[in-house]
Amino acid sequence: PSWLVCLRTNLSLFFPQILLCFSAVKSFSSPAAPLISSASRRSQATAAPRHSTMSNNIAMEEEDGFGAKKLFNQGFSYTYDDVIFLPHYIDFPTDAVSLSTKLSRNIPLSIPCVSSPMDTVTESHMAAAMAALGGIGIVHYNTTPSAQAAFIRSVKSRRVPIQSSPIIFSPDSRIVNEFDDPAVPCVLVTESGKPNSKLVGYVARSDWSGEKQGAKLSDYMRPADESLVVPSNYDLDKLDSHLKQQERERDFAVLAEEGGVVDVVTKEDVEKVKGYPKLGKGTVSSDGSWMVGAAIGTRDSDKERLELLVKAGVDVVVLDSSQGNSIYQIEMIKYVKRTYPQLDVIGGNVVTMSQAQNLIAAGVDGLRVGMGSGSICTTQEVCAVGRGQATAVYKVASVASQSGVPVIADGGIQYSGQIVKALVLGASTVMMGGFLAGSTEAPGHFFTLLGMHQDGTRVKKYRGMGSLEAMSKGSDQRYLGDKSKLKIAQGVVGAMPDKGSVLEFIPYTMQAVKQGFQDLGASSLPSAHELLRSQTLRLEVCLAPLSLLVVSFLNFLRWHARN
Repeated sequence: PSWLVCLRTNLSLFFPQILLCFSAVKSFSSPAAPLISSASRRSQATAAPRHSTMSNNIAMEEEDGFGAKKLFNQGFSYTYDDVIFLPHYIDFPTDAVSLSTKLSRNIPLSIPCVSSPMDTVTESHMAAAMAALGGIGIVHYNTTPSAQAAFIRSVKSRRVPIQSSPIIFSPDSRIVNEFDDPAVPCVLVTESGKPNSKLVGYVARSDWSGEKQGAKLSDYMRPADESLVVPSNYDLDKLDSHLKQQERERDFAVLAEEGGVVDVVTKEDVEKVKGYPKLGKGTVSSDGSWMVGAAIGTRDSDKERLELLVKAGVDVVVLDSSQGNSIYQIEMIKYVKRTYPQLDVIGGNVVTMSQAQNLIAAGVDGLRVGMGSGSICTTQEVCAVGRGQATAVYKVASVASQSGVPVIADGGIQYSGQIVKALVLGASTVMMGGFLAGSTEAPGHFFTLLGMHQDGTRVKKYRGMGSLEAMSKGSDQRYLGDKSKLKIAQGVVGAMPDKGSVLEFIPYTMQAVKQGFQDLGASSLPSAHELLRSQTLRLEVCLAPLSLLVVSFLNFLRWHARN
């Protein structure tokens, strides 16, 4: 019957949380429970006189919450939402909080934010924006080696977090419907019709008319002059000044370098970025270019891919695997460190201390933590393997910190409070996929949801790298299944609503993280980690799932009464 289906659905949804709650209550109240101090157990055994002595004992022995070491050694696997930090003492303003950190041994960051190497999250536009903010982007490898290297070169060659897809033709070409897109300011003309050749002219939107459709571009294009082209390393202020000087002639400029055209930047683009929170210096390497990372696999062919990436200027590589504790990854770590000793390599993913120790021994410069914790990942459901992300970050960080290896908390980030938890539990950075998907800088085009049950929301595709759709493009090697005839999905495909630009919402997110650190009495990541290790910061388990069950059950009773 339908009422039984409803009851069974509610119970199956919350039964694991009920068990967790009752187990936690039992462990907290049992005389043998390790969470109760031995002094407390002795006082319980000898508490015959119930007078003022007992109240004094309670005052002395009661304490708020539990230290991290005690809480995370109970055999429970906690997610971020399962635990909560208790506030500490504040003696500094929010602006005094520093979020500067390290991605790996040799890569410093101004903010602890890393974009995930997913093909619907990080390509050159996202990587440039993350670097401009003071974080870093890791470009996905679900593409050809040459295309991935081109993404790296694109980031390294620019100094503004603006990217378009300029339309480039040869002089003999003809415009058909390119100006149907209102976002296209011009069509560029190069000698070969490709970006890596000399710019010879352009056709501005204002110059275009339908009767020119059949004519060659060489017949009516404007010649490229010195005022049209600016060096690709122009920063935002220089671009703004140049466009103001040229605004009577045109409202765009072409970024170029010796090899050819890099991009087209419009006055509207510059004004939009100037309207976002002020950008700092960003994450730059010794030559002044933005830092960018790239993901690779562990196959022999990835050694050739790595060579192209190094030539393109990549600053750090991430060995991308859902389960990083394998002979394949260990051998690749040793190869990278032997062949490119100056290049930092990040290993993972791992969730246990023993996994972390193996990769640290192999020579990693950073560790990526998380297995099945992402919003679009189904590894834990499909394979019954993984760990709650809060527990995983704490356990791995406790080992990695002893070797000076930074930890990246990968997955499970939906709001600023979870970033605070990840960082305080020991992570140096957080890697985000769904949190950034759907932004202006994420790859792909926006489309509108229309239909009977849709409200016209603008969305972008977002898919897990373990989805069958992504695996068909090559990501199956991440799950060590690249040669398997049967592909088992460990992710799904979805869509994310338009979130605007990361240049706008990441600064606000970081301000919220700073306020969280202030409430905990931590003015920096190192101070937060020290407060955690010293047991000064206290945590408690949230029993919110139990209250959700009660509400759900009451709703069921109301539904059953009506039917």
